[in-house]
Amino acid sequence: MITETAYMTIRVGHEAEFEAALIRARTLVEQTPGCLGLTVQRGVERPSVYLVTIGWESLDDHLVGFRESDRFGQWRALLGPTFAEPPSVEHWGPVEFPA
Repeated sequence: MITETAYMTIRVGHEAEFEAALIRARTLVEQTPGCLGLTVQRGVERPSVYLVTIGWESLDDHLVGFRESDRFGQWRALLGPTFAEPPSVEHWGPVEFPA
């Protein structure tokens, strides 16, 4: 499993617009094969920053299955106008510990 994290900094005053758009946008990513679910958290100290976490079965499910699909363009069209800057996206894999 791969975990994608995306820090999304929203233009001040556009947080409600972002959250409304995210209701529709989240369906686009959740419909992608390999998507294991999506969570969203809002910053306490920085309320214009959101942490979006998405579980993927594989990195290709995100980079190819979603990012190269029409759904990604729709996702960006919905959320992009609220961004103060491009999202910071990283991928995380599990650490295996010896038994």
